[in-house]
Amino acid sequence: MWQQLLTEILKGDLKALAKSISIIENELPESKDLLLHLPVASTPIIGITGPPGAGKSSIVDGLTQVWVNAGKKVAILCIDPSSPFHSGALLGDRIRMNKWFNNPNVFIRSLATRGALGGLHPKIIEITELVKSFGFDYIIIETVGVGQSEVEIAGLADICIVAIVPEAGDEIQTMKSGIMEIADIFVVNKADRPGADQFVNNLKLMLAPAFTSHSMEVPVLKTIATTNEGIELLETTIQELLKQTATSDKKINLLAEKAYHLIRQERMRDINKIDLKEKIREEANDFSLYRFVKQFKK
Repeated sequence: MWQQLLTEILKGDLKALAKSISIIENELPESKDLLLHLPVASTPIIGITGPPGAGKSSIVDGLTQVWVNAGKKVAILCIDPSSPFHSGALLGDRIRMNKWFNNPNVFIRSLATRGALGGLHPKIIEITELVKSFGFDYIIIETVGVGQSEVEIAGLADICIVAIVPEAGDEIQTMKSGIMEIADIFVVNKADRPGADQFVNNLKLMLAPAFTSHSMEVPVLKTIATTNEGIELLETTIQELLKQTATSDKKINLLAEKAYHLIRQERMRDINKIDLKEKIREEANDFSLYRFVKQFKK
């Protein structure tokens, strides 16, 4: 079955792609063979993260418009928070992008976090590798805004965009270095609001100490995504950074992060907390934490 799906994907069948994503999401047996036989692809991955209400979906919409107008094919993976009641995704933001659903050059897939704490889907690496094989020109990943743990997107995307709004002054002050350092581009969206210019200047001053450890300054751009103002400059900046990424150590670091995640995931596959509790209960009278853990080392 996986052979047929892979053949159809390589021929550009979107239905086969959608079905294959579901197979990987649900960890069906054929997912391993499918992933093992994917061709090597180098489609750039653009990650967009930031707090709720920053206009991430509007920025994604604007970038998609620019690329579609240029004849490019775009895949959009939207990571949504899971409902605590039925574990499905809350897909309200997707309404803003409904004009793309019937466009043959745009593929949109919403993925629930399924309890993952990093703002990403637990199978996001595997899914992006699958989508890369389809031959899109760009893949955009929009993550749920969950704060500090959004740093996980840095281990996945070639370019990481952090979207914020002018009112985020107090929020920026409380940000730890992690979320500040993952940004390849800061986008101050809704820049028509009062205090936007002052906020941009303050943000640049806050970032200044970090510039000494970077080979270049992190761009801080202003956009009004609902009217596409500033989106062209954002796209140009993305292209400039992609050229640099292709020749830097970042690519190697990204691949190492992905490999580490997948190896850890595979080694932990047969371990769950319920079994651990039962084993500990059996050894409760003579329990040594380190002896207990040693039996699981490979």
